[in-house]
Amino acid sequence: MGDSMTVSRSLREHLPAPFARTAGAVRRRLRGLRYSYAQLPAFPPVAPARTRLLVGPTNSAGQGHAWAQAATTLPDVDAVSFVLHRKGQFRFATDYGVPLAWFAQPRWQRAQEQYVASYTHVLVESLRPLLGARGYPDAAADIAALRAAGVDVGLLFHGSDIRLPSRHAARERWSPFTPGDDLTERLEKQARRHAELVESLGLPVFVSTVDLLDDVPDAQWLPVAIDPAPWLRAARPLFSTERPVVVHVPSNAQLKGTGRIDAVLTDLHDRGVLEYRRVTGVQHSGMPAVVGDADIVVDQLRIGLYGVAAAEALAAGRIVVSYVGDSVRQKVRTLTGREVPIVEADPETLGDVVTGLIADRDTAADRAAAGHGYVAELHDGNRSARALTSWLSSKETL
Repeated sequence: MGDSMTVSRSLREHLPAPFARTAGAVRRRLRGLRYSYAQLPAFPPVAPARTRLLVGPTNSAGQGHAWAQAATTLPDVDAVSFVLHRKGQFRFATDYGVPLAWFAQPRWQRAQEQYVASYTHVLVESLRPLLGARGYPDAAADIAALRAAGVDVGLLFHGSDIRLPSRHAARERWSPFTPGDDLTERLEKQARRHAELVESLGLPVFVSTVDLLDDVPDAQWLPVAIDPAPWLRAARPLFSTERPVVVHVPSNAQLKGTGRIDAVLTDLHDRGVLEYRRVTGVQHSGMPAVVGDADIVVDQLRIGLYGVAAAEALAAGRIVVSYVGDSVRQKVRTLTGREVPIVEADPETLGDVVTGLIADRDTAADRAAAGHGYVAELHDGNRSARALTSWLSSKETL
């Protein structure tokens, strides 16, 4: 079976793109026959609220679900999240989802289209198809169908789905994007295609981190949303172990600069300055305990932003070290009046920054103490709900 699958994949790689997509769809449909329709989770009931929002299909870092939950705090708004489950991906909370095998099943697709059309607003994440695998490379066809059904559609981007690597490399000294690199070239092509669609569709656009406003200037910042409580609850007192514990969780090693982080922190670990823990493979439900047992969390050194992981560590009252960059700090200051309470570091300064924090623990603890209030004000979902308010109330809904 393994050899035949390899041969099949090799043949598809040599087919023209439209035929390859069709072959892939057929293969997924055949694989889907192993499932019974009775095994699929039921669609959530459609609430009688005046405004009904559906968010999907990526639920990146659990944010689709978090934003849906935030929207339900608005008057007469109900919301659900949908996710396409892919093998090997971490699972986050969501309202409903289907495995990839079912995404290509016509019967499920018809049911999904009918269900989604019962919502007044749909927020499409990363321009990924929402109504099933039907041979399209993006969500443009799905969006056309939903708009024809009278649904208000918005677009939502998380990062690499719209960030143009060449633009990032031109403005950021520490950018991980290099011409000719496979990841860079793939993301460049994707970002350019998505930017063209954004312009042609003319829909409201939201971005989850403020750095993306450079790529989509007319977008609105939709802050990442987390529940601070479990992160704070799992946190031990700072600097209460024999050696300070420094944690790094590389969701994408190339983009986060993990190679440099490993080199610097492993050296400090070997010299007895700190205990370094590089954490991989832990489900999201286990992360509050991991982060809560750290004193310092090093997020990333190359992109120039902060996102979900940094917000969670701030909520836990940890000292967060990352390359945020002057541009992002200024944007946040302008938008919110707040200072980002993340300690700045880059590939050249990381070692000095971390050893300085350990040497001056009182100052480090003061910086950490500011994190929880910052998250409570900007990232507990309330500001996210306010960011959606104008769009969700833009027309009288039935």
